[in-house]
Amino acid sequence: MTVNTKSKGMVEVSEDHILNIPEGIFGFEDYTKYALIDSEYDPFIWLQSTDSIDVSFLIVDPFLICSSYETDIDDESLKKIGIEKPEDIIIMTIVTVPSSGSPITANFAGPLVINKNTRDCMQVILSDNRWSTKVDIMRMLQENGGGN
Repeated sequence: MTVNTKSKGMVEVSEDHILNIPEGIFGFEDYTKYALIDSEYDPFIWLQSTDSIDVSFLIVDPFLICSSYETDIDDESLKKIGIEKPEDIIIMTIVTVPSSGSPITANFAGPLVINKNTRDCMQVILSDNRWSTKVDIMRMLQENGGGN
């Protein structure tokens, strides 16, 4: 599938890199199909809407930032995207890179849950108050040693 991106122009993306997000991402509910595209800044990945060049998110594996990160998601929610066992899950968080020069943050309170078998995905809101929508990535890495 060819996807038009803001950062890289037209990119060919294999079907196994296409995600279906039936309920959308909060604030972007109308956009339900996304492509995973490698970013020029490893380990970050672009989550690019296949419907709009203007809708894309930088995402990252939160466990690379904080090895003690936990998500407690009820089984009923997970069934919405066909999750039957923990091994089927990939967790990613949306990253914000402010133009103001303030810290780069990750949304640990609203992770993306991906069914790695079906490529269906959903965003969940965690009730655990340890996690914020604006976790300072650099500070967290310094405090926790990243995913080590």
